[in-house]
Amino acid sequence: MSEQRKIRVAVVFGGRGPEHSVSCMGGGNMLRSIDRSRYDVIPIGITSEGSWVQVADAPERLAVTDGRLPSVEAVAEPGSAVVPWAGGVMASAPAQIPHLFGDVDVVLPVLHGPYGEDGTIQGLLEMAGVPYVGAGVLASAVSMDKEYMNLIFRARGLPVAPFVVVRERDWPVQPGDILSVEVKRVLDDIAELGWPLFVKPARGGSSIGTSKAHNMAQLHEAIAAARQYDPKVLVEAAIEGVEVEVSVLEGIDGAPPDTSVPGQLLVAGGQEFWDFEAKYLDAASGMAIPAPIPESARQEIRRMAAAAFDAVSCEGLARVDFFYSADGQILVNEINTMPGLSPASYFQKMWEASGMPFAELIDRLLQTALKKRPGLR
Repeated sequence: MSEQRKIRVAVVFGGRGPEHSVSCMGGGNMLRSIDRSRYDVIPIGITSEGSWVQVADAPERLAVTDGRLPSVEAVAEPGSAVVPWAGGVMASAPAQIPHLFGDVDVVLPVLHGPYGEDGTIQGLLEMAGVPYVGAGVLASAVSMDKEYMNLIFRARGLPVAPFVVVRERDWPVQPGDILSVEVKRVLDDIAELGWPLFVKPARGGSSIGTSKAHNMAQLHEAIAAARQYDPKVLVEAAIEGVEVEVSVLEGIDGAPPDTSVPGQLLVAGGQEFWDFEAKYLDAASGMAIPAPIPESARQEIRRMAAAAFDAVSCEGLARVDFFYSADGQILVNEINTMPGLSPASYFQKMWEASGMPFAELIDRLLQTALKKRPGLR
């Protein structure tokens, strides 16, 4: 890396997944907040169809405006495709994907959900030998798939809510159907969870495709809604209590993970749970930082957040979400290896409440990525 120029950072956002607009909001926030005295920033968008394009460095156009969600298409520069294979087959040097990022020093992939947060872009960047911010292939893939995430958490002694995995072969179940042994088992397992139930895509985020079911008819509707985003669906027992989140950063120079002050989600807009509208569109909802729960519970949640981070071999950053029940029980809900980074997101707000300004947080993420040795992690 030349000492005669600033560090070049490619901020990649958008993507083919259903969280495209959330990613755009986070990308815009990165463009707005990175210290330009230290870093040269190259904004790169991935359209909803999967095209890679260089986009305008215009964070103000990557925000929610009058209720309209942003997109890469709205800021794309005409004729600026950057993927080499778009124009035909090209030769490249060993371990290099030609012209993908030029002489970029590090990539900040602000991508959420499938086709970005699930190990796909991480594998691409590792094949290209390009340093990047965040978790590696395994941690990204495992944390994206809530079935395997829960299995690993359980194996590490971290408590999770009771759940049932519903695969394509297990559903639909209609009156009069002749049920296989496997389908009967799935129905019996769901019945043991009790009502109400939460139903969500196994590999999704931002509560997209998630709904709450209070009876069998609603369960059918909820599974159909989740299946629009993922053929594999998770059905979870509803936990009576509050949702508490913790931001996590990889420790410096091999130290244990650092955890923020926990925050408690507050849903005040009439939604039954913390859905997409409450997260991104409803100004009435928010977060109490620190979470108004006993200090002993806050400390235990921070300990469990660091343990969850290590359990999946996470790197860089994460947000770990918990349920804190009315009787004081703490359950891990999920880990997000690329948490929301939009102005409305709480990852950075919890760090700010812990004494770390956003620009410093971004700098730490970039410097952590640049210090990674090449090859297997």
